[in-house]
Amino acid sequence: MTQSEYKKLVDKVSSNSPIFKNCIRAFIVGGTICVLGQFIHNLVGPDYTVVILIVIGCFLTALNLYSPIGKFSGAGSLVPITGFANAVAAAAVEFKSEGAILGLGAKIFAVAGPVIVYGLLTSSAIGLIYYLIGVLL
Repeated sequence: MTQSEYKKLVDKVSSNSPIFKNCIRAFIVGGTICVLGQFIHNLVGPDYTVVILIVIGCFLTALNLYSPIGKFSGAGSLVPITGFANAVAAAAVEFKSEGAILGLGAKIFAVAGPVIVYGLLTSSAIGLIYYLIGVLL
């Protein structure tokens, strides 16, 4: 098979994704989550906003409602903190049958763990660089 024949086959089999429609969906769902977060922030204050959004994300995951939202909106539901809560809660739900320690305890951060580790390492490195620049200048 030549490269041009392969390209024709790929073009025939793969469909183009509707980028504009996907962007609108992500904007609507992500914006709705952010508006909800701002409403909670105005209602109860900044201290509880993150906690309430995490609880909402975990609750929707436990009811198996977050997955359809994610399929509909794509990145719109994954970027806010509710997406992070979904990643942690989905792992907990998936591995609960393996027991509390080896299932839930060991696998709960399977997806979110690397995000936490690399986030902490990066923020520590940037903080150290910022400190050194302040000392040297």
